[in-house]
Amino acid sequence: MAKTMMEHMRKGEGFIAALDQSGGSTPKALRLYGITEDAYSNETEMYDLIHAMRARIIKSSAFTGDKVVGAILFEQTMDRDIDGIPTATYLWEKRGVVPFLKIDKGLEEEKNGCQMLKAMPTLDALLERAAEAGIFGTKERSVISAADPMGIASVVAQQFEVGEQVLGAGMVPILEPEVTISIADKIDAEAMLRDALLAGLETVSSPVMLKLSLPTIDNFYLPLVEHPNVIKVVALSGGYARNDANAILARNKGMIASFSRALTEGLTAQMTDAEFDAALGEAIDSIYRASIAG
Repeated sequence: MAKTMMEHMRKGEGFIAALDQSGGSTPKALRLYGITEDAYSNETEMYDLIHAMRARIIKSSAFTGDKVVGAILFEQTMDRDIDGIPTATYLWEKRGVVPFLKIDKGLEEEKNGCQMLKAMPTLDALLERAAEAGIFGTKERSVISAADPMGIASVVAQQFEVGEQVLGAGMVPILEPEVTISIADKIDAEAMLRDALLAGLETVSSPVMLKLSLPTIDNFYLPLVEHPNVIKVVALSGGYARNDANAILARNKGMIASFSRALTEGLTAQMTDAEFDAALGEAIDSIYRASIAG
C-alpha cells in the first residue's frame, strides 16, 4: 500500500488538502464555516463539529484523488471514523487520497525571529499508531518571522531531525518551516531558508517532502523542486485569499498547493449538500488548475 501511495504522490496530478486545524485554530475554522462558539459548550462538542465539517468535505463528490492527491489530518481526525470506516482508510480506499498526519504539538516562544517545534516526547508512540492506521506521511510546522541566520538554521536542523524520526518509522515527512508572508525581510529569510534546506537535503536518509510559504520571487524554490531527495514541494496559502494564492502558485513551476483556509473559503454549514458540493468543486478546480499550471 505504501508503495502505491508513493507512486500516487510522485506521479499524481493535483494538490494536498490541509484538514488539520488543531485546538487553537478550530474555533476560527468553525466560525468561518458558520458555526459560532455558542453552538458548543465544551471541547468534545467542538471537535465533533469540526469532524463533521471534515467528513462532509471528504465525502463530497468533488473530493477525489483525481485532483486531491493527499489530505493532512489532525490526530483526532485520524482517530475517528467516517461512516464507520477509519478516516485514513476512508480517504485512501473510498477517495483515492493519500493520508498524512499533523504531528507537531504547537510552537515554542519566538527566539532569534523564529518559533521552533515544542518537544514531542510521545512522538514514537504517535508514529506507531499512525502507521497502524494507514497514514503515509506526516507534517510538522515551524515559523520563521525574521531573516535571522541562527534562528533559521535552528528551525531547519530541528525539522530534519524530526523528519529522520518519521522516516525511521516508515513514513514520509513533510517538513514545514513556514515563512510569515507579512515580514519586511521575507526575501532574505527565503534565501537563508533555501540554502539551509539544500544543505539538509544532502544528508537525509530517504526522500522527503517540503511545505513552504509561497515565495516572493517566482520559481525561487525550483532548486528544491528539482532536488533528487524531494518528492514534492507543496505551498501553504499563508493567509492569502484563494484567488491570490492560486495566482502566485500558478507562476511557480513544480509546486503544488497544500491549502487549508483557501480551500474551505466560502463553505458554510448552512449550505445544502448541492450548494456545498458545487462550492467545494469550484474551489478544488481552481486550486487544481493552479497546482498543475507550472
